[in-house]
Amino acid sequence: MKVYTYSEARQRLAKILEEARSEGAVGIRRRDGSTFLIKPETTLTSPLDVEGVDTDVSKEEIIAFIREGRERTR
Repeated sequence: MKVYTYSEARQRLAKILEEARSEGAVGIRRRDGSTFLIKPETTLTSPLDVEGVDTDVSKEEIIAFIREGRERTR
């Protein structure tokens, strides 16, 4: 993990944020020795949360396909 001084961080904030995104974390050390960690926030999303697909198929057509498939398995 790369550690920057407070002055460096102020001058290069955009670069440091991009580095935190790619590296996982970046530290900033103040003159008094205290260190702070900057890391990207992890977004909690469901793997089932996917965007829909526009297929131009109506609800009635989908129901007909399902019924047809069920009839074949009988």
